[in-house]
Amino acid sequence: MKILVTGSSGYLGARLCHALLRRGHSVRALVRRTSDLSDLPPVKDDFELAYGDVTDYRTLKDACSGCDIVFHAAAVVEPWLPDPSRFVSVNVGGLKNVLEAIKETKTVQRIIYTSSFFALGSTDGSVATEDQVHNEKFFCTEYERSKAAADKIALNAASEGVPIVLLYPGVIYGPGKLTTGNMVARLMIERFNGRLPGYIGSGNDRYSFSHADDVVEGHIAAMEKGRLGERYLLAGENASFKLVFDMAALITGTKRPKFSLPLWAIEAYGWLSVLISRITGKLPLISPPTVKVLRHQWAYSCDKAKLELGYSPRSLKEGLEEMLPWLKSLGVIQY
Repeated sequence: MKILVTGSSGYLGARLCHALLRRGHSVRALVRRTSDLSDLPPVKDDFELAYGDVTDYRTLKDACSGCDIVFHAAAVVEPWLPDPSRFVSVNVGGLKNVLEAIKETKTVQRIIYTSSFFALGSTDGSVATEDQVHNEKFFCTEYERSKAAADKIALNAASEGVPIVLLYPGVIYGPGKLTTGNMVARLMIERFNGRLPGYIGSGNDRYSFSHADDVVEGHIAAMEKGRLGERYLLAGENASFKLVFDMAALITGTKRPKFSLPLWAIEAYGWLSVLISRITGKLPLISPPTVKVLRHQWAYSCDKAKLELGYSPRSLKEGLEEMLPWLKSLGVIQY
């Protein structure tokens, strides 16, 4: 099949392109002129680049032309941006453009939309399923707000008969680009370089950790077996960052942190980071919205994806045993 991948130069999108090519599909990657293409396959007969942007309807429509499947993975995933309107224009406007483009294209049989666990909202003491709908009482980040808004649009499109499957990955981690989307790897770099000497908070946080390769396999399974209009959580093991740090110490034979950094101190550091960011233009690793996320729990069940898609997430320990030696091989951590 001819497949378009938006967000193809990103952490998840690039791996998806490689996986689709290995399965014999023809892939068209939507990229911006300024995109880093280093992780993408070389251009050849079965892989081509389409220059454009999900916020530019004309280029998006051209990219959709002749395609059978669209994987819409493009998103702004930063917890904080100096211009928050970017979240709406890309995460909400981009989805609207994709839905409109496929209506005009006529050839697209299915859209696989990469949403986020944030679109479902925090769980705070429970383990949520695909039935959870964001209560919209509060949003920790503008990213969360935009993904919840986009979720409504995608669900409405599904109710109108648009052939869309909605996917909700957890915290994606593993080898790959060291972008904001690879938060676990970036925190490990800070930890092993002494810039994050303690645990983050008291350990009451909880997230669903999803290895990047498992999420890619879940996307392809959704293309092949997903029911149209359905939601699937591509979640993984639910754990705290304290457990992540303890596992990392065990795997590497290093000492565990001896103390916890209180969230108020991390928030103060976040405000300082934002101030520095406004001066330097470099986005911060930690910002006040990040701390708001840390004050809640985000635990989910992937039982539906296991049953219907054959989704099979690896354990957090297995994932870290792969990722940490990879970071060491890059020279960005030592142990």
